[in-house]
Amino acid sequence: MSGTEGDTTGGRRGNTRGRIQEVALRLFVARGYDNTSLREIAEELDVTKAALYYHFKTKEELVVAIYDEWTRPIDAIVAWAGEQEPTLENKREILRRYSEAMASAGPLFRFMQENQASLGRFHLGERFKERVRVLGALLVPPTAATVDRIRGLAALHTIHAAVFAVSQYIDVSPEEKRIAALQVAQELLTAAAADDPTGDPAGDPADGESPAGNAAAAAVNGSGGAED
Repeated sequence: MSGTEGDTTGGRRGNTRGRIQEVALRLFVARGYDNTSLREIAEELDVTKAALYYHFKTKEELVVAIYDEWTRPIDAIVAWAGEQEPTLENKREILRRYSEAMASAGPLFRFMQENQASLGRFHLGERFKERVRVLGALLVPPTAATVDRIRGLAALHTIHAAVFAVSQYIDVSPEEKRIAALQVAQELLTAAAADDPTGDPAGDPADGESPAGNAAAAAVNGSGGAED
């Protein structure tokens, strides 16, 4: 999946519900959540309000649907990562996939960042933080040294910075920025793994199940402290 900051389609043009989400997100990003009404979204779509209400009764329902749709690739990464052997190669692949997913979902996360006060009641930030927590544990488990756990989280937040902050300081293309951030993130991960040549600092749990893998399943299923 390739991702650029300007890509707000996400392959969602093929159905009416997806088209509504696409247009709504574009308006939310441009005008802000509070300054965008369902009527304006319907006008932009050139449909009646009744047609829009058939799919989404409220603006709140629409926002949650947008979040769920645009973060589905991240949930897929969490689920995939929880099933893999904890090798450095697999962990680097987690970061690569996550980098692409975050770049594709950039418009959503910028919208969330710029409308935090309005969106707080939806707990979308808490849901996202739970997925970051689970991915961090999959990259560097809780049993690792504190410095390595910080490196694991820093790797994820380096990817986040490519979406949220780097443009304020470095004037490069979105793809160049994404690739550079991924390189830095993978360097941090490699440094964290250097203390454990096997790439499995947590060892092999006695019951054959990874605690991080269990947490990944919980995160994808919407549990583990991430409430709607």
